[in-house]
Amino acid sequence: MIRIASFLTAVLLLPVLASAVQAQEDGPPNRHRVVMDTARAARLYVSNRPEDHPAADYERAIRGKAVTDSIFAARSAGVMKFSKVTYKSSADGMVIPAYLFEPLNPKGPRAHAAMVWVHGGVHGNMDQNYLPFIKEAVQRGYAIITPDYRGSTGFGKAHHNAIDYGGMEVDDVESAVSVLQALPYVNPERIGVMGWSHGGYITSLLLTREAQGSPFKAGAAIVPVTNLLFRLSFKGPSYQRSFATQAGIGGLPFEKREEYIRRSPYYWVDSLKYPILVHVATNDEDVNFEEARPLIDAFQARQPMLAETKVYVNPTPGPTSVGHTFSRRVNRQTLERDDSPEQIDSWNLTWAFFEKHLGKN
Repeated sequence: MIRIASFLTAVLLLPVLASAVQAQEDGPPNRHRVVMDTARAARLYVSNRPEDHPAADYERAIRGKAVTDSIFAARSAGVMKFSKVTYKSSADGMVIPAYLFEPLNPKGPRAHAAMVWVHGGVHGNMDQNYLPFIKEAVQRGYAIITPDYRGSTGFGKAHHNAIDYGGMEVDDVESAVSVLQALPYVNPERIGVMGWSHGGYITSLLLTREAQGSPFKAGAAIVPVTNLLFRLSFKGPSYQRSFATQAGIGGLPFEKREEYIRRSPYYWVDSLKYPILVHVATNDEDVNFEEARPLIDAFQARQPMLAETKVYVNPTPGPTSVGHTFSRRVNRQTLERDDSPEQIDSWNLTWAFFEKHLGKN
């Protein structure tokens, strides 16, 4: 009876064993064979090769940058001194182009504060839509330099593809200080930094990076990118392709976890050394509040003496965006401020913050 029972058991188990063998041949254990959806696979595929970095219309971007140059030159006349400058990055000597805006009549030697303003965008550039805020800064006595760090558009393919998000671009921006320090009327002890979105992200890194000092005495990070581990998972493959294909990264967060952590301000809150102001919006559709709130909470909990933060709840929608540009609302025709109550409040707080930490001009 025992032999019969054993035989029956073996017979009954044959289909199960065969299935297990087939599963092992087809792939990892306990996985069923599936028909590949090639269209979906193509949408989800993310390369880690620099040659697959998303291309752009480089010539069109160069033409657009020339238009921006002419607008800055024309609108600055009689209002502020405008010039195009270059300097070398401390990272590797790369030449970085920038705009420099100065008061027409400086008070005297070392009498003025100055700031580096950092544009946003994975591949963005400093454009004319920042103009009304630059004018206001200069009228308040600040010298402003706006670097088009590596990866910025309008300077051709090589500059575009040199992008190093959270890497050497941070050194590019910091190196702009050398231009400000060479101005005889700028006090090198009164230099700040400010940025929006990706620029706010760079600002945050400049104030928190370990193992080095900072030439900046204070910084404002408006709607900043905060956590690349979260952000890439939230945005998906089309966004991930702009990161995994960068030569300095070369992969997705699960492949390059430490690299993405190193490049995420959220993980360096405890290293904050200088005062920072951070403003975010709950209806931001770029740096979504799900990403922004943990950084705000961390600064409030662990750096209350250095961090000034404010969450704007559903600020008034602008003509071209919702919350992400709530404090950069501009009439695209007149290039004047398109103020909302939240924009007025954010800038009032920002100017008060810089006057407190950089001194009044």
